[in-house]
Amino acid sequence: MTLANDTIITETINSAFTSQDREATMNRSENVAHNKEQQQQGSYYKRVGEVIKNYEKVVIFGPTDAKSELANILKEDRHFDDIEIEVKPADKMTEHQMGAFVRDYFKSE
Repeated sequence: MTLANDTIITETINSAFTSQDREATMNRSENVAHNKEQQQQGSYYKRVGEVIKNYEKVVIFGPTDAKSELANILKEDRHFDDIEIEVKPADKMTEHQMGAFVRDYFKSE
């Protein structure tokens, strides 16, 4: 989500790993499923990182540990050294609630 002139612009980046993929690979081997999931998650984080590179300040929020995982990966990459990245816990939200969260976060900054 991008906040521009008090307007929220939403861009969705979907992960390629689906529950069907997980089921199919789990039937073959747990190790294969884990490796495939790790590769696709790495690819997903890379795509998210490409978007984040365009900003000076970013808040990553959500209900799972993925936000911290992504933040740690970004902090290890020197390309993100000049980008202020903050991680905030948040419950599962609708798109409208996420927009309000982003608006409130940057308004208070």
